[in-house]
Amino acid sequence: MTASRRSSAASRPSTWPTDTTVRPPLRVWVPSARRRTHHTGEEEYCYFLAVTFPASQLRIIDYNRVVKDLNGLTSEEFLRRLGEDFVVEQKGADEYRPQALHNFSMYLDGQWYSLTAKPGTYDDADPIGVLDVTVLSNRVLDRILGIADLRTSKRIDFVGGIRGLGELKRRVDSGEMKVAFALYPVSMKQLIDIADTGNIMPPKTTWFEPKLRSGVVIHSFAE
Repeated sequence: MTASRRSSAASRPSTWPTDTTVRPPLRVWVPSARRRTHHTGEEEYCYFLAVTFPASQLRIIDYNRVVKDLNGLTSEEFLRRLGEDFVVEQKGADEYRPQALHNFSMYLDGQWYSLTAKPGTYDDADPIGVLDVTVLSNRVLDRILGIADLRTSKRIDFVGGIRGLGELKRRVDSGEMKVAFALYPVSMKQLIDIADTGNIMPPKTTWFEPKLRSGVVIHSFAE
C-alpha cells in the first residue's frame, strides 16, 4: 500500500490528452506494493495501465488464514493459550462470522469459535497496530504458532473472503489444514489512514472487489 498521491495536469505524461478545465486536485491511493509503483523517470516504461474507482464503489473483503498445525500443541492447550489474549467462546458447528473490529472467528476440530481481542492487545492510535491482521499475527501466529514470517512460511495459506467461510471449513475438514481464522474486513478509513501516514499494509490484508478481467496488453516502445 503506497502513500497517497495527488494527481494534476502538471504530473501527467506529455502524451496524455490535455484538459484546460480547472478542477481541484484529485487524491489517489494506490493499493499496490511500493516497490512496483515508485518510479521517478519520464521514460515510457515508468508508466503502467491503471484504473481508478471511487472509494464509495470499492468493496474491501476479508482476507483469511488457514494453518497446517498447532506448533506441537494439543487443541486444549492451544485454546488455553488463546485465552491469555482473547475472550474465547465456542459457537458450535454453524458458521460464525466476525461481528466487529477485533473480533475473529476460528474453526478448529469441527467447531466454530469467537475470539475477541482483550484490551492491550491492539493499539487504536497506531494505523498498523489497530489492524486485526496485526493482532492475529503478533498474538497468535507468531507468539503461539511460531509463524514469524507470513511471506515465507509453508505452514500458512491465505483465503480470499470472496470464497466464503465454507472454504475455510473445507480445508480444515479435509485434513489439509488444522485451524482456520476469519477476520473482520479492513475499513476504507483504515486503508486511507495507513496510506496518508506513509505506512505499508501488512501482507495479505485486503481483498478488493470489483476485480478487473485478466488480460495481456502489449505496447511497443519502438513506435
